[in-house]
Amino acid sequence: MRLASVLTPLNEYNLTLAAQCGVDDITVRYPGPDPENLLRQQRQIESHGLRLAIVEGYLPIERLKLGRDDGSELAAMKSLIRQMGQARIPILCYNFMAGTDWVRTRLDAPERGGALVTEFDLQAAEHAVSLSATASTIAIDRISVDELWLNLERLLRELVPVAEQSGVVLAMHPDDPPLPEFQGKARIMNSVENFERLVRLVPSAHNGICFCQGTFAAMGADIPATIRRLGPQIRYVHFRDVRATGPGHFVETFHDNGPTDMVAAMAAYRETGFTGPMRPDHVPQLIGEENGEPGYTMLGRLFAYGYMRGLMQAAEKFVRVPSQS
Repeated sequence: MRLASVLTPLNEYNLTLAAQCGVDDITVRYPGPDPENLLRQQRQIESHGLRLAIVEGYLPIERLKLGRDDGSELAAMKSLIRQMGQARIPILCYNFMAGTDWVRTRLDAPERGGALVTEFDLQAAEHAVSLSATASTIAIDRISVDELWLNLERLLRELVPVAEQSGVVLAMHPDDPPLPEFQGKARIMNSVENFERLVRLVPSAHNGICFCQGTFAAMGADIPATIRRLGPQIRYVHFRDVRATGPGHFVETFHDNGPTDMVAAMAAYRETGFTGPMRPDHVPQLIGEENGEPGYTMLGRLFAYGYMRGLMQAAEKFVRVPSQS
């Protein structure tokens, strides 16, 4: 297993901290269509002894989700995969949430010692939508479950062969929050069964899963059992936890302060033979960081790095990997 991290901002100071804390791999946001932008980031990361391993977020994919692409987004996604293959960047993490990315209704919920975390409350979100969106706007933007599955299968049939040729793995992130519908649009990556359906759509080692623990926890899934169930399809991990009363309400936690048995989760990754990157994902804002980007400040990551490295080392020493014979 490899400790990974997104860095916000991606600068010399944060890269130095990550290297000092034992991070192996770095995640970057899509830098645009110019391949030199990606290569420039790769050179900067590698100068600190780290590896650019994942591209994730801000992808040119929104019209593809809705089935409204004129061909430009599909071309941009194929170009990105080829650029990643040429640069030997192994993982492209994407999601299939139509119209949104991850959503929270509160950014300053209190956690241990007064640290600040994010929270989602469906009732609050629906109230906000009712105040800001007209019925006609919602109707225009509606998309059904069947349409989303059709659009996803079409996309995978186009992208997976390019990913196979380029040596890049596509890793699907679950819907966050994992609701059946949000803002008039259906959602499909919201259950363990639907992730099993995902990998059956276009069977390939390059059609994989980003296992976001917090989102699967919000689904009500048993995390260690689900890691074993999805097994080799997990190619990338977002290691985090939430305290949930269902997908309609949850609060993020410190990595060591939520309901998930993180020791058992790390053991399950080890038992399934997972050797890929895992990153802390969202972290609490600690004292002095109240004006930072919620979930993406640096001090909480430093705590998470140490916690995760300790769990990794314990799992590698004490958990037996099943024989491949």
